[in-house]
Amino acid sequence: MGHRHFALILPMLAALAGPLSVAAAEPEVDQAAFATFLDGVRQEALQRGIKPATVQAALADVKPIRRIIERDRAQAEFKLTLETYRARVVTPANIARGQQMAAKHSKLLDAVARRYHVQPRFILAIWGMETRYGAVKANVPLIPALATLAFDARRPQFFRNQLFDALSILDRGYIGLDRLYGSWAGAMGQPQFMPSSYLAYAQDFDGDGKRDIWQNPGDVFASIANYLAQHGWRDDMTWGRAVRLPAKIDDAKIDLGRAAAPACRAKTTDTRKLAQWQALGVRRSDGGALPARDIAAALVLPEGKTGPAFLVYANYAAIMAYNCAHLYAVTVGTLADRIGAVPNG
Repeated sequence: MGHRHFALILPMLAALAGPLSVAAAEPEVDQAAFATFLDGVRQEALQRGIKPATVQAALADVKPIRRIIERDRAQAEFKLTLETYRARVVTPANIARGQQMAAKHSKLLDAVARRYHVQPRFILAIWGMETRYGAVKANVPLIPALATLAFDARRPQFFRNQLFDALSILDRGYIGLDRLYGSWAGAMGQPQFMPSSYLAYAQDFDGDGKRDIWQNPGDVFASIANYLAQHGWRDDMTWGRAVRLPAKIDDAKIDLGRAAAPACRAKTTDTRKLAQWQALGVRRSDGGALPARDIAAALVLPEGKTGPAFLVYANYAAIMAYNCAHLYAVTVGTLADRIGAVPNG
């Protein structure tokens, strides 16, 4: 999420394509080159202080998985409109399930919210987005997946570092190799953390000495909340809201070129106070006045100036850190509002 999310496709959506085969590598993969690569990984892991027994056990029978490379290279071509993307996620069933989980875990969520200052509905929305409230189970052995991506030429250093972090997770005893499964892109557990994000943000909420983002609800909720908190979340505001633009607005006032770093945050304006947006004719989606709060907001136009418009606050940037894609962030906000029955006008 940020923690991983170079990938723009939700696990919830990707799961629709069916499980990923982890059969023996196809002939197109250079086995000799992969073996040489893996020897280098072993040597560097030992130099990093990872125990020899961990290195031996984790890398003993690793083979590359060609279909992972195919998926990684194909994902940029996977395009959905915001309307289609949200419609597949913000469904009556997913909203109802989120509300059921809110009731089931109310005491635990409230405790997490008090400690990390993140509203429960946003924790639930990210949980729902990532693994359908824990229903989507990982089916890919994590070490072979990361090794395959580290061997590939597209982003080898990123995934090589993730591979060493995964070995470190094993070495510290946070999880056993027999349970270390993840997505095809290397994300782990119910929050779908990359290994580096696990080491940086995963939490042991119940104090049992483990950071179990695979099975422990408290650790799952706390880890999501901690990630958002560490990226500037404020529990005295929401994420943003859908808005209506005036029929005529000065294009210079909604210049989408200034806030384009990183690239995934393109289609975002500079921030202005809500009163300034109000003066420019921006209104709630129902036509009502914007909130009378002295806070800054940016205008996000995921599909350009002719598409849907949103005024977003500082919390939106924290969601974008989790997964830097407007479709994801807007959908998280929308799902959170529906779970919490918060008006978005």
